[in-house]
Amino acid sequence: MIFSVLGRYFFTRYVVTVAWFLFGVMSIIYLIDFSEVIGDISAEAGQGMTDAMVITLLRLPYILQQTIPFIALFAAMVALIALNRRNELVVTRAAGISVWQFILPFVVGATLLGAASVLALNPLASWTQKKAMGLEAVGRGQDHTVPWLRQQTDGQDTIIGGRGIAENGTELLQAVVIYFGDEGQLTKRQDAKRAVLDNGWWTLYDVTEVEVGELSTHKDEVRVKTNLDEDFVQQNLVQPDLVSIFALPRQIELARRFGMSTKALETQYNYLLSLPFLLVAMTLIAATVCLKFSRFAQSPAVILGGILSGFLLYVTSVLVKAFGSSGVLSPLLSAWIPVVVAMALGLTILLHQEDG
Repeated sequence: MIFSVLGRYFFTRYVVTVAWFLFGVMSIIYLIDFSEVIGDISAEAGQGMTDAMVITLLRLPYILQQTIPFIALFAAMVALIALNRRNELVVTRAAGISVWQFILPFVVGATLLGAASVLALNPLASWTQKKAMGLEAVGRGQDHTVPWLRQQTDGQDTIIGGRGIAENGTELLQAVVIYFGDEGQLTKRQDAKRAVLDNGWWTLYDVTEVEVGELSTHKDEVRVKTNLDEDFVQQNLVQPDLVSIFALPRQIELARRFGMSTKALETQYNYLLSLPFLLVAMTLIAATVCLKFSRFAQSPAVILGGILSGFLLYVTSVLVKAFGSSGVLSPLLSAWIPVVVAMALGLTILLHQEDG
């Protein structure tokens, strides 16, 4: 069916509808997110309208990938309803073509959309979101968003943190280093514009140093010895959803090497692998609603039920994903169970509607 003229026509209608939804959703996300970013930028740090536009643009892929399941659901519903309104599905079914045949182009389109989201959008979102976090850190307030790292080197006890990360965690933006004495008392604090980890040293740039009981001093560059290596720092600082699909296997292996929990990383990895199948499940839900609408002239309440069903599936998948990240469920099961159950239900409803 997908290679026939009719199959190509249905596939084209689906692709065009997805493209319009992507354009509309991206426009809405940009406008809403821009209004939030413009209120957070710092004029004192030299940020202005251009910086807000760049930050919003960089944040766009990361936010967009969260909406892909809904785009797949709505695009399939709109495309099928449009075909219904023009009686094209009625003619198709009158010609003896079953629901499994005319739904195949939509399933293929959803699979390709999911594959593109995983292989292209996810790596892009990972890279741009890290860049956006770096730009946001310039104008952020005093609250640190990067976990503190404790290090003990040559008898010196220090902790280091920052307001943003770059270069996969090996560079901290708006970094802070706090020194402690032998009895645990605070002895010195260094605030730097950025801190770069390389070969066992943190190199701090544009540093303001304050020792207890002394006036602050400024230094262009300060080096702080550390026993933390780049892999360990990356593993601690980079969030699982900011790691691209291609880097996740290595991050999981590093976490195992350091004896750290891999649940969150494994859950994210399996979730990305299951995303194309999640979009197929969304498409099956759309098909069950639109087929019933076509054959039995159901009210718009049925379509609303399909939207609510898709929303429930998405919320369930996110909730179960959280269980997998926390270790309550197996990462494999937490990513795949909602998808398998939703696909099974969709196929069952279609079988009932098509064959009784």
